[in-house]
Amino acid sequence: MNPILSHRVVDLFLLSRARKGSGTDTAEAILQNVLLSWSSGKDSAWALHLLRKQPDLSVTALVTTFNESAGRVAMHAVRRSLVHAQADRLGLQFWEVPLPWPCTNEVYEGLMADVYARAVHDGIAAMAFGDLFLEDIRAYRVAQLAGTGLEPLFPVWGIPTDRLAREMIDGGLRAKLTCVDPTKLDASFVGREFDLDLLADLPASVDPCGENGEFHTFVYDAPVFSSPIEVRQGEVVVRDGFVFSDLISSAEK
Repeated sequence: MNPILSHRVVDLFLLSRARKGSGTDTAEAILQNVLLSWSSGKDSAWALHLLRKQPDLSVTALVTTFNESAGRVAMHAVRRSLVHAQADRLGLQFWEVPLPWPCTNEVYEGLMADVYARAVHDGIAAMAFGDLFLEDIRAYRVAQLAGTGLEPLFPVWGIPTDRLAREMIDGGLRAKLTCVDPTKLDASFVGREFDLDLLADLPASVDPCGENGEFHTFVYDAPVFSSPIEVRQGEVVVRDGFVFSDLISSAEK
């Protein structure tokens, strides 16, 4: 079997097994509610796009972790107000998880355990992630969900990232690079549009989707949005070894 398809078959099998063993009636089992881990970037947006094509799945809420002291998405450094604007255009519940800074792994896992319990209480059966190919991260997520009552879903897993990047752009996804790791990609790339020109300019050593941490993005338009988010570039800063481009809603003065 094609390895890409095999991962997807396994994911769908897990959901099917959950349905059959849920003890719910047929009407309830037809539609499974999903919680989506939302980074504000392109991979989670495309994961939502693919999930919405599945007739038996319904993404009901997004969950995002924030650096509590900065009021921004961790690593992406996106303002909380912009993530709220994304959720508004998606018409979905938005769950915020404020993280103290610095945050130990123990504290992080405790806060996420509360999220899992809330999801199960609200009738959610699965949690989806926008991971692409990093096996250790996938294994960590699967381990964290074990025993919670939530099944893990990885809708974009295994898609070759050169193809995936072009599918996103051709499909109408629009994003800007908000963070660059200058040890992997030149700092001049921060703030750039995630488009075909960017892909052509990326060094061969850089993953087209930035899956190895080379860059992070903010999605301001996508097939799943009701309307675009108008943004302008603010200050570019270097902090903790990374280069960040602040994005500001055009509605803000």
